[in-house]
Amino acid sequence: MGASDDGLLGIGELARRADVTVKTVRFYSDHGLLPEAARSPGGHRRYGPEALDRLRLIRSLRALDLPLPAVRRVLADEDGAAAGALEDALAGHLRALGSRLTALRWREAALRLVAESPPGQRAERLRLVGALSTPPSTEPLARFWRAWLPPRMPARSTAAFLQATVVRPPEEPAPTQVLAFARLHALTTSPCPATGQPQPRVHRAAGARGAAVLYAGLAEAYELAGAPLRRERRPHPGEALDCFVAAYATAYGVRDTPRFRRGLSQELAAEPRLDRYWELVAEVTTPPGGRPEPTPGTAHDWLLAALRAQQADADG
Repeated sequence: MGASDDGLLGIGELARRADVTVKTVRFYSDHGLLPEAARSPGGHRRYGPEALDRLRLIRSLRALDLPLPAVRRVLADEDGAAAGALEDALAGHLRALGSRLTALRWREAALRLVAESPPGQRAERLRLVGALSTPPSTEPLARFWRAWLPPRMPARSTAAFLQATVVRPPEEPAPTQVLAFARLHALTTSPCPATGQPQPRVHRAAGARGAAVLYAGLAEAYELAGAPLRRERRPHPGEALDCFVAAYATAYGVRDTPRFRRGLSQELAAEPRLDRYWELVAEVTTPPGGRPEPTPGTAHDWLLAALRAQQADADG
């Protein structure tokens, strides 16, 4: 049966022309996405000619797996009631789909890691990756560093510090990167050893705002140290080291003198837990066969070695 004399379509005819079931048309009508134009004397639904294009649009949007609320917003946009609804809906759906794909890639890499592990290591690696969400959260890493920072450090400085220290998990990880991130997660969530190094003395001496100045200066020094690190140059004095020392001198409120440098080289001790953190960060960020990029940890070690070499030359 086609359109009636008044141009309206019955539910069956509308379903046939749109190549959907009557149940589908009824579902969208009941949810307010496909308004009826009228009812027949017998109470049957009748639709205007514009309903066919609207129903086809709904079907296309649902084929993209858009949820009903997003479809409703797009239809409102078609009616001139909301601008950019389709773009917003597609962008939101793409973000959600990207998150699901990333989670699947992490699960695949984790499965490959366990499957390819030597039998004696499978139980430990299964425990490590089993503690991760997919995709993994970086919140444990952020908590680890917040505990390191002095209390009441300015929020903007804290955010900049965390951006530099909290590594983002790769979207398409290799099994080795999954293992490194799982170990990083275990490191940052395990209790600090009783023999662990306490808060740096500079935190207590400089206070929260002084520490913020320190880390801003260190970030600049680490960036300067990145160039010789990439060229694999030995630690040496220069602009990067001067910037490194100046950051500490400014935080302490003193001048950069040979005596200060000698004391600083003795004060800055190695922290095994932080060293291990940065080793794992390098593994997380380096794909198989790739060349590791300098991290704040490797830059700090390079600058400290340059400072100590400078002091050794001065003492010699």
